[in-house]
Amino acid sequence: MQGSASSLLSARDLACRRGDRLLFRGLSFDLTGGEALHVTGANGTGKSTLIRALAGLTKPFAGDVRLHGEVALLDDRPALDPDLTLTRAIEFWDQIDRNGDPNCAAVSMLGLDSLLDIPVRYLSTGQKKRAALAVLMGSDSTIWLLDEPLSGLDTDAIAIVAERIANHVELGRIALIASHQPLAIEGLRTLAIEDFAPEPEPLA
Repeated sequence: MQGSASSLLSARDLACRRGDRLLFRGLSFDLTGGEALHVTGANGTGKSTLIRALAGLTKPFAGDVRLHGEVALLDDRPALDPDLTLTRAIEFWDQIDRNGDPNCAAVSMLGLDSLLDIPVRYLSTGQKKRAALAVLMGSDSTIWLLDEPLSGLDTDAIAIVAERIANHVELGRIALIASHQPLAIEGLRTLAIEDFAPEPEPLA
């Protein structure tokens, strides 16, 4: 396990665009081990774009991202081979993460036991989300970037995910969560992405 001193995620004067539209600018924060940040905002304000920039999947329009630690990303594109059974798809990531043993606890907690022999392509959107969460929980990544992790989940699954995020942070690690839904996590900081929206241009 990596300690809190080895975990870092920060943004400095970050700006991102979608096409020709500037979504936000001047966005800054610092997270070290043992901290979690809840990014809020309406659809289209740039939450997903921010997470993809933090993960290094898109280049910011301006500003810098600094991170230290292994990153795990959860978004609306679960990285599960659709042609594999759920068992094989999860085992693939267990081998990548060098766990050596599938995360059976997370699989059971998220109600996936009865689906393990089913090819991923036949799973519903909610089932794929739970499977992606099981993979995330089984990784040893120190930085979790979670884009709407609670969507499509029932009340019991939401409570499990919130508890596992809290446990992750208690281990001296970092979580950044973009979500419309509240999260019952002690010490959770909040960043409203609308606070960094550019001023509308005056009419000619």
